[in-house]
Amino acid sequence: MESDKWILLLYELPTKKSSERVNLWRRLKKFGALSLKTSAYLLPDTPTHFERFQWLAQQIRDGGGEATLIRVSEIENLSTEAVTALFNEARAADYQEMISSLTELLKQNRERKSETFQPSLDRFRARFSELREIDFFDSPRAHDVEMLLQRAASRHTRTKGSDRRLSRKDYSGKTWLTRPRPEIDRVGSAWLIEKFVDAKATFVFAASSSKYPKAIPFDMLDVEFTHHGEDCTFETLLERFAIEDKGARIMAEMIHDADLEDDKFHRQECVGLQRLFMGWARLGLTDAEILDKGFACFDALHASVRK
Repeated sequence: MESDKWILLLYELPTKKSSERVNLWRRLKKFGALSLKTSAYLLPDTPTHFERFQWLAQQIRDGGGEATLIRVSEIENLSTEAVTALFNEARAADYQEMISSLTELLKQNRERKSETFQPSLDRFRARFSELREIDFFDSPRAHDVEMLLQRAASRHTRTKGSDRRLSRKDYSGKTWLTRPRPEIDRVGSAWLIEKFVDAKATFVFAASSSKYPKAIPFDMLDVEFTHHGEDCTFETLLERFAIEDKGARIMAEMIHDADLEDDKFHRQECVGLQRLFMGWARLGLTDAEILDKGFACFDALHASVRK
């Protein structure tokens, strides 16, 4: 959703109306409204959002309070980009909560699916659909949830063709595509590609492959080089290209545990690296800069473990 205009709801409720206040907060949260200050909430200016705020304003007045709706194009000290980032941060927090719960579900069902696994997975899918409805600016974290849901659905199954070995010479000098804001698995996979598969690789970033139709996608939804079964993308690349380097194999365990958080290999060495990648993104480094810094980290890590 693109918008350079906003709808602002300002309201005041009597202090004794605690239950009405809680109910209002729940509705605002359900609508995906952004809290700017106490009793001031913001939504992108669309007919649906305006109607919802009108309805809430009437509910507030019926409850003895006051409410005002204002259409604004500028907010002092907050650019459109900054407001968009605040919306994305709010959704990212919701998605991260889902990721943590989904990861725990997968850990509990590592060996075999329990009777409650599928109903729980269905509830997560329903919750994800709800969040997508209020994810007005396509938070990058949504893709992480989609991939985790796909991994959960394919748990205990092998993806067709995932055992086929590939020749590295067929992948020389290619353009490789992955999602923006790369973290541990994407940075590690890019490093592995350049180190062991395609020394002349070029890396580009986009949310979908439509912008780069000739590029080879990795660590994205419904592509060849991504999560399969219990494997993260780094592990998939190791297997598909038959990379037997001992250091890379050790790193695969570290990246797996940092990315999937399932403690499969009891490795904690890359958890700190994951924090660094997330921090560099928050500091505003470009995707290419994160990749460059990450490659230096993985070069050092590989040197330390290969012996």
